[in-house]
Amino acid sequence: MTDAARDALRKFVAERDWAQFHTPENLAKSISIEAGELLECFQWNTDADEQAVRDELADVLSYCLLLADRLGLDPETLVLDKLEKSRLKYPPDKARGRSEKYDQL
Repeated sequence: MTDAARDALRKFVAERDWAQFHTPENLAKSISIEAGELLECFQWNTDADEQAVRDELADVLSYCLLLADRLGLDPETLVLDKLEKSRLKYPPDKARGRSEKYDQL
């Protein structure tokens, strides 16, 4: 998480005394709820309102960053570590242009 984003989220939460509600379970639930709201932007067509998508995506990302912070995890490290695992599962020569899961390549 960037220092600016982390600090802004921490300040926002602290000003409202919301950290008490930010258990890992509650944050994970919130990610799922907000992801559903993001999906709702595309419910009836592919031409979603751009501002609504931006707002819902920001909510999803914010809760993800809050959860990582709560667990003492670095979001950049999480993404890069998972990307390395995915590189091994999906080698370009087998996965290029295909959507099958790694065990079906």
